[in-house]
Amino acid sequence: MSKIKCLIVDDEPIAQRIIVSYLNDLDDYEVVATCNNAIQANQVLQKEAIDLMFLDIEMPKIKGLAFLKTLSNPPAVIITTAYREFALEGFELDVIDYLLKPISFQRFFKAINKFSAKRTPPTTASNPSEKIIHLKSDRKMLRLNEAAIKYIEGMSNYVLVHVDQQKYPVYISLTEIKRKLGADFIRIHKSYIINKRFVHSFTKEIVEIDGKELPIGKSYRGVIEEF
Repeated sequence: MSKIKCLIVDDEPIAQRIIVSYLNDLDDYEVVATCNNAIQANQVLQKEAIDLMFLDIEMPKIKGLAFLKTLSNPPAVIITTAYREFALEGFELDVIDYLLKPISFQRFFKAINKFSAKRTPPTTASNPSEKIIHLKSDRKMLRLNEAAIKYIEGMSNYVLVHVDQQKYPVYISLTEIKRKLGADFIRIHKSYIINKRFVHSFTKEIVEIDGKELPIGKSYRGVIEEF
């Protein structure tokens, strides 16, 4: 995978060196250039495909935010400055983060994580479906995020839907509620349906979810083995 190309724009050599040293500790990041002013930075941006720019505000000739406003297609930007009063203007320009000097590595790393999160949206695998399921419980219509349901327990004439630390009684059969649910839900027993995303561990006889052991019926063991 190609490295993330970074540009550092700051008229303070010490500030440049600190950011360079921080980036050198990150395997996925590469410093393409360091610039003392916006004019030099503009020349680099015309030649290189920069992914992330670290931009100081108080610089000679053209200030950092003024320079940013001139760019029609700027890279992602993290502001690095000693002046907190420009923070609002910076965020109005959609910067990733606003770092106040002196910048600790911990604070720098937090900004990098913000950039990484914005650059790489969560995939379907890491961001479970937002499918909403409607179930009637105690005269109320529940609106539940399907992905938050941990497991469903069959009782005599109703089921208990376990969500976080709550459990909701719903007058419906396990067979009927199973039809409403997506592929993440599997039946492991005549009395249990589980969301496989919440399985902590399992054996041939039990599945563990939130420290609770749920039994696996003999006729359902093939389903668990396949899972």
